[in-house]
Amino acid sequence: MFKLSKTTDYGIVLMAELASDSSRATQNARELAASSELPVPMVSKVLKVLAKEGLLISQRGSKGGYSLAGEPDSMPVSEMIRVLEGPLALTDCALGPARCEHESGCAVREPWQQISRVVEQALAGITLADLVGGRVERSMNEMTSNMLQINRSPEANRPPQSEQR
Repeated sequence: MFKLSKTTDYGIVLMAELASDSSRATQNARELAASSELPVPMVSKVLKVLAKEGLLISQRGSKGGYSLAGEPDSMPVSEMIRVLEGPLALTDCALGPARCEHESGCAVREPWQQISRVVEQALAGITLADLVGGRVERSMNEMTSNMLQINRSPEANRPPQSEQR
């Protein structure tokens, strides 16, 4: 099963929380933990990572806290996942060459690499603003029309011999 870690899930929730509350310039970890109903230690950890990687701005002091480093419509979901989870790939071979000992003779390597690229492109086409504004379905519909086309030989489209008459 392809599944994001809790850390990544929480990070995106926190980013969405910051994006949806535009009335406040900054929020501290306790405020974000309370509004998102997440544990303070985990929220603090995730916020530090997001700030270190440049998605959030951290301000110290009594009125300090965290704020988005950019506009929500310029923050793709793929970047948030990359920062919190690492490179996006469904299989090791999609990360690059020499990652798998079976790579040279693998019949499904190229299709998996293509599928990973399509997933990454789909996530890159959805922004934090889309998540907060409930526009993900529209964004996905616009992207999916021609995204995944795995090339097949003509033989692959024929039914097996037992089914031919």
